[in-house]
Amino acid sequence: MHVAVFTVATAIFVTACGGGDGGSSEGNDKIARADTEGETSASPSGRATDAVDRPEVKLPSDVTDEYEDWKTGDDIKDAILTDTARRIEATNYAILLGDTDAPGLSFYYRDKALSDAVAWVQAYVDANLSFTGTTRYYAPEVTLAGDMSASVVYCSDESKGFNKSRKTNKVDKTPSDESPYVLYNTRLEKNKQGVWQTANLISKRGDKKCTG
Repeated sequence: MHVAVFTVATAIFVTACGGGDGGSSEGNDKIARADTEGETSASPSGRATDAVDRPEVKLPSDVTDEYEDWKTGDDIKDAILTDTARRIEATNYAILLGDTDAPGLSFYYRDKALSDAVAWVQAYVDANLSFTGTTRYYAPEVTLAGDMSASVVYCSDESKGFNKSRKTNKVDKTPSDESPYVLYNTRLEKNKQGVWQTANLISKRGDKKCTG
């Protein structure tokens, strides 16, 4: 069973990993195969730093987020993608901690997306679930809307991510009928600290943009 995408309304755990499913706000292989040849980075932590005092996020060794073609060459767009990746990892970190008050949530989310993210983490806590494995993020598209707002659309491949029991640490690798590919459509706003916060997140599992 691959990890649950952010589906607050139904709390269906197909795989985890920083997003929502089926149109919730927080939300085969054509793009997937093409992007495996792109530039890959395992974490935003190694990316350009800034003067912002950010909350610490450390994922365990059994959880990996990979970002393909997550660099455009444009400083503003790259900063937006970096904060998008940091938001993804902050969400995963909160799920792994089982902590809806993890500081990374309110740091990288705002408005409706924040309340949905908190509900998503709580759904994992209520189900006594964590997760393990690798999630690949690819095909990012950044569109600027002035100096303080932008949209980011990207795909994820969750085929190598799995739910794990918080009580027993048993990993659930039961095959799933759900597509592991998810399309995310997000809106970000830049706050006074210079952080690009996700204000809205909508996702769709099995979207043809990500599956080919």
